[in-house]
Amino acid sequence: MKTPLQRNPFAVEAWFDFSLTLTFAVPREELAARLPLCLEAETFDNRWAFLAVALVQTRNLRPQGLPPFCGQDFLLAGYRHFVSYRTEDGRRLRGLQIIRSETNRRTLAFFGNLLTPYHYTHRPLKMVIRDGVFEATDESNGLHISASPADAQSPLPANSPFPSWKEARRFCGPLPFTFSPDEERQRMLIIEGVREQWKPSPLSVHACNIPNLAHFGFTETRLACAFMVRDIPYHWKKGRYERVRTT
Repeated sequence: MKTPLQRNPFAVEAWFDFSLTLTFAVPREELAARLPLCLEAETFDNRWAFLAVALVQTRNLRPQGLPPFCGQDFLLAGYRHFVSYRTEDGRRLRGLQIIRSETNRRTLAFFGNLLTPYHYTHRPLKMVIRDGVFEATDESNGLHISASPADAQSPLPANSPFPSWKEARRFCGPLPFTFSPDEERQRMLIIEGVREQWKPSPLSVHACNIPNLAHFGFTETRLACAFMVRDIPYHWKKGRYERVRTT
């Protein structure tokens, strides 16, 4: 059930120790069919649309202006569609529609569902870094991701639709905006993220078993690219609503 608080009612800030994003290509028509009319799938080669799985180690998440010791540390796994939205004044904004969020902290799952529409669940997520290799697991469902830093000369994943890392970088996330449609009231919740020193670098993915991908029901889901950023500040502005354009 939606509540009046589920709109990111105040600005939030945090520190990202790292953010790993694995982007998957899915058939354009299939993802577009799942979106509300006010959102459009971001596409490549008029064939592929994209969803991302992001693993983020966050420190000191707190309302903006509070000291760091008031914050929460947690590991997040977020599932997002790459979309765009046309504003009331005609601007086209690229962003994400968050479809599922998982965290290793029960407190974050509770307050995340109280204050945002991001569908948080508590999961036994773990992340370790050994010899430069990032290993993420959820022993309850078999999730296992293993990745390490790469460079622009490293190969893209097999079967990636992208011809180069430069093209792939447009879909490395997170994008500046997240969109949560309220179709009943014909309005869009827009939350803007503000990032600094954002320089994504390629990742080589050694293992990738993400059970939730099968639950989404796409006929094809192929790993397209993976990127990471490390040691950056991040904050989100207070959420705002606007009426959805009907034409």
